[in-house]
Amino acid sequence: MVDIKKRSECPISSSLDIWGDKWSLLIVRDLMFFKQCTYGDFLKSEEKIATNILASRLQTLEINGIITKQNHPESKAKVLYKLTQKGIDLLPLMIEINLWADKYFTLPAERKEVLED
Repeated sequence: MVDIKKRSECPISSSLDIWGDKWSLLIVRDLMFFKQCTYGDFLKSEEKIATNILASRLQTLEINGIITKQNHPESKAKVLYKLTQKGIDLLPLMIEINLWADKYFTLPAERKEVLED
């Protein structure tokens, strides 16, 4: 396990240090729900992440064991990003965020389908 520098002993604070920014959770979302796996796929998301932020967040998630890089089977120029078990274990959190959003926001039908699946 990677030794993560913590700001405090609070488990919420320590967890947020790894995945608590908007972009990290959106990367996890894409890998979890939309199967986006390459750098280019992340750049195509509707949120329009900047390349420098994407590179930084991918590196942070990889260092902290949330994602892993693998060789792309069809292109030596591409890398596949996959969730590790540690990343997959974020599923209950992602579901709860979606349920909370469904309660307090009007979600498009395609987003509601993700919740139902």
